[in-house]
Amino acid sequence: MTRISDAAPTRVTEHGPPPAARPPWRTAGEWWPAAVAAAFTLLQLALVRPGMGLGWDETVYVSQVSTHAPAAFFSAPRARGITLLVAPVASWSSSTALLRVYLAVLSGLGLYWALRAWRGLFSVRVLAAGGALFASLWITLFYGPQAMPNYWVAVGASATVAFFLHARADRTRRGALWGVAAGAALMAWMRPTDAVWVTLPLLALLLFVRPRRHLRLLLALVTGLAAGATEWIVEAYVDYGGVGARLSAGSRIQGGLGLHNAVTDQLRSLGGRALCRPCTGAIPSAPVIAWWFVLPLLAAAALVIAVRARRTAATLLPLACAVTAAVPYLFLIAYAAPRFLLPAYALLAIPVADALARLVTAPAGRLRAVTVTLVAVGLAGHLAVQFAVLERAVSRTTADHRVWGRTAADLRRLGIRPPCLVTGAQSVPVAFDAGCASAHTGGHDANTTGPELARTANRMPVVLLTTHLVHPPPYARNWQPHSLTGGYAYLAPAAVQPAERHHP
Repeated sequence: MTRISDAAPTRVTEHGPPPAARPPWRTAGEWWPAAVAAAFTLLQLALVRPGMGLGWDETVYVSQVSTHAPAAFFSAPRARGITLLVAPVASWSSSTALLRVYLAVLSGLGLYWALRAWRGLFSVRVLAAGGALFASLWITLFYGPQAMPNYWVAVGASATVAFFLHARADRTRRGALWGVAAGAALMAWMRPTDAVWVTLPLLALLLFVRPRRHLRLLLALVTGLAAGATEWIVEAYVDYGGVGARLSAGSRIQGGLGLHNAVTDQLRSLGGRALCRPCTGAIPSAPVIAWWFVLPLLAAAALVIAVRARRTAATLLPLACAVTAAVPYLFLIAYAAPRFLLPAYALLAIPVADALARLVTAPAGRLRAVTVTLVAVGLAGHLAVQFAVLERAVSRTTADHRVWGRTAADLRRLGIRPPCLVTGAQSVPVAFDAGCASAHTGGHDANTTGPELARTANRMPVVLLTTHLVHPPPYARNWQPHSLTGGYAYLAPAAVQPAERHHP
């Protein structure tokens, strides 16, 4: 008599072992990625200091929903995803510390979601190691609790590629399709142009490699991108005359997109500079930038290992998306900020962790002992450098933000009260602290003119901030200068309280 097995039938998938052959996530050690995400949140709270005030760009995003001050000028390259993300706190509280704690917790949850998306593609320990590599970068820790979009593009990019691999390997997994749509929507919600660059390899694969087999996956990806970018597109037609016009305006603000070599600029920014524009000064020392050169070598090693193991797709696809994500910020703009490359780092992290795991688990022998020692020493040095750079960046940023706060306090002592308007150097964060509106007559955020400022000064206090005494512009020639903590302020005559007038 033939024995009939009561085991459930397995399905052979296109790009990996059948689902039944994969170990259950919970029994395989689910707590590893969760522990990495929790540690990431705790390190943010401990090292980035919730009391660090808002930066310039953060102020722009937060002011759109805050009741503390009028909304700052919102320029063409920005998207409102991060504004909506902070709205549950910023819409009713002006506490920066509370906002930082909220974002730190949320960023930890986002990292955990992205790592879970990769389950079944790599071992749980590789996922945890990849998460730790990404989370321990000073850039990731620094921007995780900030009201900035780049970290969230990175999380969305990692999750999108992982869910894409699952959906392409097993077309019956509807959850993976939803994951692709959610990750793509998150990226486009935060930065639509970044979302397009990240997904270029995915779109190319779907359009040119057996497209009929994966129509639902293509639909999920395109729908996610469209859903996330809807608000940005609508705003483009309402305020700029169309998507093309908004992209053109964004290009002008970013200095004109075209062929530029920003690789050296990115190197200069690795020493802890939040924005390198113009990017001058010396390149940081070799220990600070060494990891940046080791990263592509490890990525290449990961690809070789994957090809030999005949599981190329799970490694090649995130590497390809990392390259396209980095291209615009290495070769198409003429300045740099380390946060621009966060999506690329997130996509590289798990393949690189896989390569490191293979190196340290090679067959026993002298070579393995040497490799383990080199990897351990290299990782220890890497972590030491990352935390040292993070401490410098946090200290410098906190000091700058405190100066802005004291400048706002000086304005209040001069009798500047809402409704009021501040223009000039660092006017956006100072105005927000003081509860005033901000405006500019030139530069990337120009949104008014000198005559308009003069007319505004007839109905409310207007302040021109400068870092040193200068010949004021025509509209402010009869305004009175006052010494402040961070420089000087020219006050329109109607804004000056007679009992508080004092000249530098």
